Amino acid sequence: QVQLVESGGGLVQAGGSLRLSCAASLSTFSSYSMGWYRQAPGKQREQVAGIIEDGSTNYADSVKGRFTISRDNAKNSVYLQMNSLKPEDTAVYYCKAVSPTGYLLWGQGTQVTVSS
Repeated sequence: QVQLVESGGGLVQAGGSLRLSCAASLSTFSSYSMGWYRQAPGKQREQVAGIIEDGSTNYADSVKGRFTISRDNAKNSVYLQMNSLKPEDTAVYYCKAVSPTGYLLWGQGTQVTVSS
């Protein structure tokens, strides 16, 4: 079954760090563009970071310099290292995969809560 499974969320104090992981059961994982999104209560889902096949990355302005996205094609995984966390980073974080043909897959999400 094709799926994405996120892990690594939790409760952390402001200024702390968390590392999210997304494990993908995709036979051609290396060809997929991967991204992390988040959705806070009452807000729309927004992209946090993305990484494409060649390793190029992009970030939302709100997380630049604090978050780092990376991928390990040998492990079919993508990661989000989150440092200097702020209360406004509190949200459910989702992993997304997009194939070269436009096939789109979402994970179930992992909760990140940052206390002040």
